[in-house]
Formats: sequence, C-alpha cells, structure tokens
Amino acid sequence: MNEWKEYQQKNKDRFLNELLELLRIPSVSAKTEHKPDMQKCAEAVKKSLLDAGVDKAEIYSTEGHPVVYGEKIIDASKPTVLVYGHYDVQPAEPLELWHSGPFEPIIKDGKIYARGSADDKGQFYMHVKAFETMVKTNSLSTNIKFIIEGEEEIGSPNLAKFVSSHKELLKADVILISDTSMLSMENPSIDIGVRGLSYIEVEVTGANRDLHSGVYGGAVANPITVLAKMIASCHDENNHITIPGFYDDVIESTNEERKLMAEAPFDEEEYKKDLGVNSLIGEKDFTTNERTGIRPTIELNGIWGGYTGEGAKTVLPSKAFAKISARLVPNQSAKKITEKLLTYFKTIAPASVTVKAEEHHGGEPYMTPINSKAYKAAAKAIEATFNKKPIPVRGGGSIPICSLFEKELGIKIVFMGFGLDSDNLHSPNEKFDLVNFYKGIETIPYFHKFFAEME
Repeated sequence: MNEWKEYQQKNKDRFLNELLELLRIPSVSAKTEHKPDMQKCAEAVKKSLLDAGVDKAEIYSTEGHPVVYGEKIIDASKPTVLVYGHYDVQPAEPLELWHSGPFEPIIKDGKIYARGSADDKGQFYMHVKAFETMVKTNSLSTNIKFIIEGEEEIGSPNLAKFVSSHKELLKADVILISDTSMLSMENPSIDIGVRGLSYIEVEVTGANRDLHSGVYGGAVANPITVLAKMIASCHDENNHITIPGFYDDVIESTNEERKLMAEAPFDEEEYKKDLGVNSLIGEKDFTTNERTGIRPTIELNGIWGGYTGEGAKTVLPSKAFAKISARLVPNQSAKKITEKLLTYFKTIAPASVTVKAEEHHGGEPYMTPINSKAYKAAAKAIEATFNKKPIPVRGGGSIPICSLFEKELGIKIVFMGFGLDSDNLHSPNEKFDLVNFYKGIETIPYFHKFFAEME
C-alpha cells in the first residue's frame, strides 16, 4: 500500500538510527558481567514498543534475564498475531577477527556490521517498525502482541515457565518469527522447518595433575589424545554418525520433498568461495542443502586442554574438554539424543581415563504446515513485495522455543526471516543488509493484512 511505503520512506533514516542504538548495547546473555546490559536492553526494547504505538508494554523478570511484552488490541473479534524475537546476542569473541567493534555498528557497502544485526535485533526490530507503520497510517488489521526474550542464545532456560504461567496473556492465532534467513533477495524463500538441538560438554581426566611429557609420556594416557579419538569415532568414512540408535527416530524425507528442495538455486562454486574452502564434505548420498536441512548432524564446537600459551611447554595434561552439539530433524527427541550422546562418551572411554559428560541445553525440531492460513499469508506477503513466489526450504539452525510455544499455546508458527546465510551469524563481522532490513519492514504489514482477510 502506498501509504505504508510513503511512511517508511519518510522515516527510514530514523528507523536505522534506532536500530544502531539498540546494537550498541552488549546484551550477551551467556556472560554474567553483561547482566546490567541485559536489563538496559530490555528497557530499550520496551521503550521502542511504546514509541511504536503499543497500548501497554511490560518487563517481566525471570530467574535469568527479563522478557519484554507488548500489545495492541484493536478488536477482540479480529485475529491476533504474536511476534516473537530475542534481544540477547552471542558472545563477540574472537574480537581480533572483527573489522570493527562488535558493539560499535558501522554501515559499510550497504550493510550493518555489528553483533546482533541479523540475529536477532535487526530482524525483530523490523516488526516493531512495521507495526509502527500500520499504527501511524491507521491501517492495523490484526491485534498484535510482542514477546521479546533475553535468553534465546543460551537455550531459553526460563521461557517455558514464563509461557506456561502466562497463557492467557500470550493467547493468539499464530506466532510470527523472523529469526531465519532467505536464499537471496533474488530468490525469496520461507523456512518451513528448523532443526532441533542437543548440546553437551565432555571432560576427560587422566592423571591427577599435569605431568612432564618426557618423564611420563608413553606410560600415562593423554586426555587430549583420548578425547580426539573419541570424537573422531562419532563418524564413519561416509560422514555417517556411528552413535548407536542416533538415526532410529529420523523421518526420512520423501522423494517429492527432496525434489522440491532441489529447485532452490544453489551455486556450489559461489558457496565455496564465500566460505574460503576448496571442497565440501558431508554425509554421503545427500546434497549440500539436504545436509544442512533434512539431515541430523554432530559437530565439535570447541576443544581445549594442556598448554596453549605463548612458546612451548612440554606438558602431559591432566584434563581435556570439548563442547559438542547435534542438530536434529523431525521426530528426533532432544532428550533422547542427549542421553545417547552422554552414554556414548562415557561407555567408549578407555580404563586409563575417567569421563564426565553433562548436558548444556537443547530444543526440539519444528515443522510449519505449508497449507496453513499463516503460511499462505506469509507467502502472499512476500510475493507482494518481491514479485516472486517464495520457495519453501528447511532451515539448518535451531529455535528451541518453537515446540514449546505450540505445546503450551496450541498454535502454529510461521517463519518470515529476511537475513542471509552469509550474514556471519555467531561469527565475527556479523552483518545485515540494509536492503533486507527495509524489505522486511515493507513486507510484514502485508502479512497482517492478508492474514486478517483469510477465512
């Protein structure tokens, strides 16, 4: 609608400056020293909702970081859309790999560089500005509620309790999330599913203290060597996961779905160039897009032990550690897979070491039905602004709260992500294209319009 575009064009610089202010707050949920920043960011989000036109906004305390809620109810007979997002961000380390300060956002080559620019401050803020657009042009066609949490990057440990105790507050007809990506601006897409997550940490102990590698080497187990062998044993020569029972509950994708996925444009050479690699690897008999969408995986996220400082120290370490995560596909259970991972590392350990393995956090996989009213409204909205029908794809990442929302609130989720896979999520130099940011603000009002009009 012209009035939307006119309002957005008139206020685009302000929209951007407001986002930059939000990005300057180092809201890192994983680090306790940032707790004051988390509170500051929650207050900034609340203010942004009030400024945009909600009737009420509140900050709810949890046992961890706060949840921000806002709403505007225009007519109880109209459908209600619950917008979910998160204001917490990943740690910025390694800082030396950033081209600019992670919390000092800059605009370069039409992109916003800052931690949280795409995941998820830039994306949830699109909804705030789209909402403002509809309010200020007196064209809001649905009731809107916002739930913006501060613990998504650490597994949302306190969200389940909040949701279960505020069901009436969060009552809605659909949940709208922008925490995913598109194939490209030339080939828009909608994620119809995200993978689940199982995350563990393993500690291997050998001797009761660090030892001289010359005096004791060859006689005592080296925990780093043992841990490396244990990790390597998780895959066979075809990159198939070897942990007993890992694939038991996997629902294999049909040939029809794989054929549909194959229609998505994919340039392998450009993919490799972007990542700076010479070749791609993965589970045998599956394409790259299938490996990152419809197949479960196990990845080593971090490993350490022994001496890692400057120079040399000939030490045989007492301990070695690793952080390991599995991405799960529909019908796999995060709880069951976590138990299998913990059991595996404990049972395969040689008698020369002891192993401690514990869970960090997890989340269930989620699928969106493409025949739902919400999906059709999202697809129609994207077609309205991109002039092209979106391709349904499966996302490789995880949004742990999806299954929680459906279980507790009894409603479906639709994903409308406007980021790109190349946005360096969780990596140095995270970015969000200005074109994508503004296109999201332009497109989201159409979702509300079409969702309200559908029977």
